Amino acid sequence: MDAQTLGLMAAGFGHAFDPMNLIMLIIGVTIGVVVGCMPGLSAAMGVALLLPLTFGMKPETGLIMLGGIYCGAIFGGSISAILIHTPGTPASAATALDGYELTKQGKAGKALGTACFASFCGGLLSCISLYFFAPMLAQLAMKFGSPEYFWLALFGLTIIAGVTTGSMVKGLMSGAFGLILSTIGMDPMEGVERYMFGIDELYNGINVTCSLIGLFSMSQVFILTEKAIRERGSVIKFKDSVLLKAEEIRQIGPTIIRSWIIGNIIGILPGAGASIACFLGYDTARKFSKHPETFGHGNIEGVAGSEAANNAVTGGSLIPTLTLGIPGESVTAVLMGGLIIQGLQPGPELFTRYAPMTYTFFAGFVLTQFFMLLIGLGGCRIFAHLAKLSDAILIPCIFVLCVVGSFAINNSFTDVVIMFVFGVMGYLMRKMGLNTAAVVLALILGPLGERGLRRSLQLSGGDPSVLFSTPICWILIALCLLSAFSPLLMKFFKKGKEMAAGK
Repeated sequence: MDAQTLGLMAAGFGHAFDPMNLIMLIIGVTIGVVVGCMPGLSAAMGVALLLPLTFGMKPETGLIMLGGIYCGAIFGGSISAILIHTPGTPASAATALDGYELTKQGKAGKALGTACFASFCGGLLSCISLYFFAPMLAQLAMKFGSPEYFWLALFGLTIIAGVTTGSMVKGLMSGAFGLILSTIGMDPMEGVERYMFGIDELYNGINVTCSLIGLFSMSQVFILTEKAIRERGSVIKFKDSVLLKAEEIRQIGPTIIRSWIIGNIIGILPGAGASIACFLGYDTARKFSKHPETFGHGNIEGVAGSEAANNAVTGGSLIPTLTLGIPGESVTAVLMGGLIIQGLQPGPELFTRYAPMTYTFFAGFVLTQFFMLLIGLGGCRIFAHLAKLSDAILIPCIFVLCVVGSFAINNSFTDVVIMFVFGVMGYLMRKMGLNTAAVVLALILGPLGERGLRRSLQLSGGDPSVLFSTPICWILIALCLLSAFSPLLMKFFKKGKEMAAGK
């Protein structure tokens, strides 16, 4: 690492300690924990809902706040998972296995303390990867031309569409639908209208933020409304300390290190996400434990394994998002939308032209982990009661935020209509098992891929061989094929393991 990069890192921390950045960071983490601990909500939904609030902020301040919501929500899901056996987010599903058992034994404080400490360690260690690997990948991205950007966009679509859904056909259908929607607006090369139907507001295409709010938030309103409005389960009160003893920290230390590595790898691989990392971290902790038979009956190593892994995903997932423009999961797809709205295109420019802003965000991401630890340990008892809010309260609150947030983008009622349309689409897609994250990603990557393809063919005089002209193109083609067929490969290996176990 050269002196210039070290200087940017130091300056980033100096800017991150700006009072406004710290205030927004604390607000972001607190909101994130609240969103995370309420079952039915998600980190992506929280970030999408509050994205319009960041438009009037400096880009780095807005990103720091959104990063705080992201990390806070991933940790917040463990609170309801531990206390009422209902994961606040899918990323905390494995935490409920041992966390709730500890609660039934009167050790809820220990379980929450373990989750908070492991989340802090996993998130903080993931920042190391963010600092060291992101600039390296950005250097590689500088070698990309139009053909490479076409295959990169296609790779991003296939890996999200294939891995997240678990069905190649449904995943690719979702991505294709998003690509069709991305063609709405003015042609990027010739400037002619496409599928605008006389609506001038669609001149620049579909507003990404409106689609995000609709697909992730308004669709959840419809899902919750469809069910009978219910009260949450009662929260078990606890009196034991949330602070861990030195012996307990030593016990979970190796587990945290293993889960950090797992979570980072999962985060860097686009499409996998924190929900997969939590189970991998939990399963690895059980396999390496000296007492695997206690897992599922109240073992703090199980809680630590899950929480360190899902929080380690946060830093890892930002690496491909910021350097290549390929979000690691749905939350970073929303963050990427925020970047683009601020006029910042993910890629090498974030580490050259906009390097001060990027390293300020990185420093803020580091500070987020410390504030998450303090807020988590100090506010567990308060946040626990928020987990039992009924849907009768949540539904109107989310509805109002969706409408106000959409209108605030451009002070246009058209944006609210677009949000509602995408809300209905998101509801129907979730019912049919389609992937809403793939649609959002296609809206973002579609124009990038289209410009790459058409510009390549234009420069080569229509010769398609230009798309296969460099080694990077062939690497990306191989990755596209591998990611598109990954669900079939996963089913094949799973079936093989089941047959081996049966014998």
